[in-house]
Amino acid sequence: MSTHEEKNESPHLLLVDDDPTYCEVLRQALARRNYTVHAANDVETGLDLAARIEPEYAVIDLRIGHESGLTLVKRLHELDSNTRIVVLTGFASIATAVEAIKLGATHYLTKPADTDEILAALHKDEGDTSVEIKEKPLSVKRLEWEHLQKILVEHDGNISAAARALGMHRRTLQRKLEKRPVKE
Repeated sequence: MSTHEEKNESPHLLLVDDDPTYCEVLRQALARRNYTVHAANDVETGLDLAARIEPEYAVIDLRIGHESGLTLVKRLHELDSNTRIVVLTGFASIATAVEAIKLGATHYLTKPADTDEILAALHKDEGDTSVEIKEKPLSVKRLEWEHLQKILVEHDGNISAAARALGMHRRTLQRKLEKRPVKE
C-alpha cells in the first residue's frame, strides 16, 4: 500500500501541455477522478513542479512550445523510476515513441485521447500482443516524416544540427516539421 493510500490522499499527477485550454480541461477531468493534478504549460515549470511534488503519475505532451517533452520524461524517470508517465502527442512518430519508452515513459498516446484512455495507459502494466499489424507499408510521405523525426531525436531536438545532417536548409526542415504527419 502506498503512502498516499495509507493517508487516504489522492495520488499526485503532473500534467504538462502547452495548450492552456486542453491542459485545463484535462486537469479538471483528472481531478474529478480523484487525482491531485499539478499543471504546467512549459518545460521549466513542469521540471520545477516535478522536483517539488514527486508525482506518482505524469501526462506529458511531446511538443511543448518549441521544446521537447522528452526532457521532462527523462527527468521524471531520474527523480523516481516508479513514476507512471504517459506521453501525449499530435505529432506521433516511431522515433519519438521509441525514445519516450527508452527514457522511462509507460505509454505513448496520440491526440486526441480522452481521459479514460489516458488513465488506462497510466495503469497498463503489459504490452498488447493483439495490436494490429498493418498489411501495407508506410507511404513515402510518412517515411519522410519518420526519418526527419529520427534525425531530429538523434540531434537532441536541435533543428540546425538536424538540418545540417540532412543536408537541407534549417527553414526547410522547420516547415516540414510544422506539418502534421501524414495519416496512414
